[in-house]
Amino acid sequence: MSLFDWFEDRRRQQEALLETNPNLVSSGKDSLEAAAKGLWTQCDGCGVLIYIRDLQENQRVCSDCDYHLQISAPERIKNLLDTDTWQEMDSHLLACDPLTFHDKKDYSERLIETRTRTKLTDSVLTGVGRINQWPVALGVMDFRFMGGSMGSVVGERLTRLIEYATASLLPVIIICASGGARMQEGIFSLMQMAKISSALRLHRTPTNTRKSSLLYVPVLTYPTTGGVTASFAMLGDVIVAEPKALIGFAGRRVIEQTLGETLPDDFQTAEYLLKHGFVDMIVHRLQLKQTLSDLIEFHHPISLKEHMLTI
Repeated sequence: MSLFDWFEDRRRQQEALLETNPNLVSSGKDSLEAAAKGLWTQCDGCGVLIYIRDLQENQRVCSDCDYHLQISAPERIKNLLDTDTWQEMDSHLLACDPLTFHDKKDYSERLIETRTRTKLTDSVLTGVGRINQWPVALGVMDFRFMGGSMGSVVGERLTRLIEYATASLLPVIIICASGGARMQEGIFSLMQMAKISSALRLHRTPTNTRKSSLLYVPVLTYPTTGGVTASFAMLGDVIVAEPKALIGFAGRRVIEQTLGETLPDDFQTAEYLLKHGFVDMIVHRLQLKQTLSDLIEFHHPISLKEHMLTI
C-alpha cells in the first residue's frame, strides 16, 4: 500500500468510526482534516493528494501528472540559485496609495493584510546570486501577493535590478507570474511597462566599453498575463516558458466575445505559443536551472565570462 492509499484508507476509517459512534465528539474529524491540510495538498491538474514534503522536494511538480503547481518566490530562488549566494536588493521599497483607491476595502489596508499573509513586501523579489557559479541579476514574481500584479514598487525594483545588471555586466533573468498591471495604482502602474522596457533596451545595447549586448531571459509561468505580457515578459533574447503555463494579454472570454469566434482549447498555453513562435522553448521546472546556466554560458563571450567570474 502506498502512502497515498494508506492516508485515504485512514481517512475512510475515521469517517466510518464517527458515523457509527455518534457520541464521539466531532473534533476528531476536524482535527484529522486540519492535519490533512497541513501535510497534504491536492494537485490542480489531476486532483491526486500529494504529500507536501514530497511536493516541495520535487519543486512543486506533481509526480503523477507532471503538472507544475504555483511556487512561491522564496522557493523559486532556493531551487534556482546556488546555496547561500542570494543577495536581495531594494526590499525597503514599499507601495503607497497615490489614488486613495477603495473597492471593498482601502488599498492601503489590503497591502497590510497581504504583507502579513505572505511575509512579502510586494509581488517581486529582486537581487543577485549565482546559477552554477554564473553571477546573475534575478527578479522573481510571486502570484500570492495580489495576483503578482505590477505596481510602482514592482516597476522600480525591476528597473533598479536591470540598471545594476547593466553597470555590472550581468545577465538578467525575470521569473514572471502575474495577472498584469495593478489596478489600484492606475496610470502609475501602467507607466512601469515603459520604464522597465527602457531599462532593458539599455541593457542590450552595446557601448564603447562593451561591444556585445547582455543577455535577458524571461521565464513565463502560470499565469503571465496583462501588462506584464505586453512589456518585459516578451522582450527577452530567449523567451522560456514552463509546461502548460497560461500566457496572454486579454482574457479568453474577452477575445471570444470580441471576435465572435470559439478559440482552440489550448489557446494561450505555452505549447500553443511555442507552436506560433511567441516563445522559444518550454522547459521543465526541474531542468530550468541547468537550462539557464547553459544559455548564459552560450551567450557570453570568453572575455565577459572572465569578467563575470571575478564578481
